[in-house]
Amino acid sequence: MTLQANCLELLNGNKLKSKIWIVLMTLLVSVMNINIQANEAKYKTKRVPAEWEPQEAIWMQWPGYWEKDYELTFAKMADIISRYEKLHILYNSDQIYTEAQESIRDIESDPLQKNIHWHKVPNDNAWMRDNGPVYVLNDNELRIQNWNFDAWGGAFGSDIPFNLDNGVPDKVGEILGLPVDHIEIVHERGNLEFNGSDTVILNWSTIGDPSRNLNYNKQQAERDLKKYFGVTKVIFIEGIPDGDLTKGHIDGIARFIGLRTVVVVQCTTQSLCQPGSKDAEIYDKAAKIIEEAGFSVIREPIEGFVKHNGQMFDTNYMNWLVGNGFVIVPGFGNPDTDIPAKSRIESYFPNRDVHLIEMLSSWAAGGGVHCHTNDQPAFSISK
Repeated sequence: MTLQANCLELLNGNKLKSKIWIVLMTLLVSVMNINIQANEAKYKTKRVPAEWEPQEAIWMQWPGYWEKDYELTFAKMADIISRYEKLHILYNSDQIYTEAQESIRDIESDPLQKNIHWHKVPNDNAWMRDNGPVYVLNDNELRIQNWNFDAWGGAFGSDIPFNLDNGVPDKVGEILGLPVDHIEIVHERGNLEFNGSDTVILNWSTIGDPSRNLNYNKQQAERDLKKYFGVTKVIFIEGIPDGDLTKGHIDGIARFIGLRTVVVVQCTTQSLCQPGSKDAEIYDKAAKIIEEAGFSVIREPIEGFVKHNGQMFDTNYMNWLVGNGFVIVPGFGNPDTDIPAKSRIESYFPNRDVHLIEMLSSWAAGGGVHCHTNDQPAFSISK
């Protein structure tokens, strides 16, 4: 065989090997894509409805003896919510039940009207957003998730009880006849913001807090959140605003108002948190992370501050509650900031009535109307 023939044979052999290699690589990529699509499809039938979707009811745990300062606020919330949808109220004792009804009557509302349902269920606190159920649609079946609750990682003191609160989702499941899944991870619903489709936003400083979940990392958290909620995108912001004992719940920082639109709080020269401060950096970085994830961001300015019982608070209105045809916003008793904030939030939710309630006693204790309530999606909604 001539040298030319040898070279030609070698060249043809290399071409054949290259073709085989290309075919093998194509098959490998195809298999990988099939696996990825299968994993995504596995979660596609599971989702957490957005807060603005139709609701069956809203739930609250009525304040106990050590939280009496909130009672007037709860009466006002109960009055507004029950005009639009069902309201379930959990109470600890017959005395609390009697006093709760009196407080609602004191504002000339009816505690026994058809939309208000009372349940004697043991509980430890008046912050049902955090210890209450997370509702998940799984193949159009509404299920309850009961995540572990430890009173915010013990941030408010080791003497704060929480064992009764841990059982509340189970009790709600019994009342509604819904199945309950127990998740052995410590977390609070106030640190979960869903768009109802494919995304959850949360603060890593909360779920990654070693006082809550020791030796837990972001990779584990992302896998768990995708598994339990059916989302394909997990957006972590990070940082603890000054004085926030929850360690940065997302419902005081960033809120979805639409499928692809998020409102993020912003410090101003009129607020205690000044531009360039640590808190401002947390909020600005959160806005940047969310924008880079492909979402439109609207900044919600903090335009002032108030003094209450010797403490100073920024007028942060982010902790609103969305219901069927309404929004309730925490107010600060300062018309200079309350009125413009109400107008802005009306623009976020143009087809809903916006109600603003002064609730400084709640704010001084760590939250607002969103923290006190727990919304239940309508049984009939589907993707």
